[in-house]
Order: sequence, then C-alpha cells, then structure tokens
Amino acid sequence: MKPLLRVLLFVDALTLLGFGVLFVLTPWTLLYNALQLVQTQPALVGQAFGVVLIGFAWLTLHAAFNGALTVPVGRTAGHVNWIAGVLMLVWLIALRTPRLTGLGQLSGGAVGVWLIVLGLAGARLAGAVRKREKAQAAGGTVQQRGARKAAKERRDEPVEYAKPGFLRPMPWGGAREAQRPAAPVEPVVEVPTLTPAAVAPVAPASPSAAQSEEARRAARDEAADASRPPLRG
Repeated sequence: MKPLLRVLLFVDALTLLGFGVLFVLTPWTLLYNALQLVQTQPALVGQAFGVVLIGFAWLTLHAAFNGALTVPVGRTAGHVNWIAGVLMLVWLIALRTPRLTGLGQLSGGAVGVWLIVLGLAGARLAGAVRKREKAQAAGGTVQQRGARKAAKERRDEPVEYAKPGFLRPMPWGGAREAQRPAAPVEPVVEVPTLTPAAVAPVAPASPSAAQSEEARRAARDEAADASRPPLRG
C-alpha cells in the first residue's frame, strides 16, 4: 500500500504544481482569456496563493520519497484536496459563481471531481498504511518483550559448571588425550589355590643333623685360622 501512496503523492505534487504556476501567472490576461477562466483580483492575491501551492507541491513531492513523511503528508494532502474539490463543485454548480462559459464550467467541474477522487484515495491509503505500521510496531514490541523475558530467564537460571572431562568430546580435547602415553598394563598373576590334601606337613630337623652342621662350621673356622701367617712385630 505504501508504494501506491507514494505514487498518489507524486501525482498530487504535479497537480498542485500546475495550479500553483497557473495562479502565479494571474496577471497574464491573454492566458486566462484563452482558457476562459476568471482572473483573481487583485493579482497579488492570486500570485501569493500560487506560491503557497508551489511550496505545498514541493512538500508533497518530498514526502513521496521520504518514508517518515509519507503517511502524515499524504493524509493531510488527501483531506485538503477533497475538501477543495467539494468547494469548487458547490460554487460552480449550486451558486454558479463565478459565471463561466461552457468550457470554463466543464474544466472547473472536471478539476473539482479530480481533486475529490485524488483526495479521498490519498486519505484512505494513508489511514490504511498508518494502521498497518501500528500493527507492525505492536508486533515488534511484543517480540522485543518476549526476547527480553527469555534473556532474563536465561540469566536467572542456575549456572552448572562443567566437569574436568568436558574437553574430551571436543576435537582438540580428543587430540590432546590421544597425545598422552598409554598407562602400562600390569600382568595379572593367578595364584593357585592349595587344597588341604596337597599341603604336606614339614618334619622338624633332627638333633644329629644340627650337631653335624655345627661341627662342619667349627672345622671350617679352624682351617681358616691355621692358614693365616703369624704377625711379626
């Protein structure tokens, strides 16, 4: 809808510019006689009104390209145009003032109808665009509130710290774990279980064996002492 409103504003600017130039040329008698129009008296009032229309045309043209001015200027220009068209038809048809010839009355009535159609279309489009922008702004506000609420909930959630092994699932953590040397594997020795029948009783050593062992030790010590030379002082 907004592009269509821009087009209407552009057409409205051209219309206002044409009327503004026509009123600025109020002192040009030959032009008004050729168009069978009534000149504004005094001419200064017509020229001043023409300058106002040209300024309004520039504002309307600027609003056609500036998105911030499209809706308010389009709505204002639309209401001004249809009100001006109604006034022209009332004065030309009902009051028959000023008295114009056939061509003047036809052109004046056509201009009045054109202003009414252009004004109503611009006003309705501006209202529709304004409602749509309000709905979009309300939807954006709701989304922003939802985003702020979700962010607040995330901030309020308890913080869970990761365990030391949280790096293992990651690629670089797995590479670090792969570089570490593998721990040596200790062999498992199975101890055989002894049954009571396999355990044999140990017999105590006899006294004769102990005496013979002591005798061998004594003989070995004597032989070692005999082999040493005597000390000479």
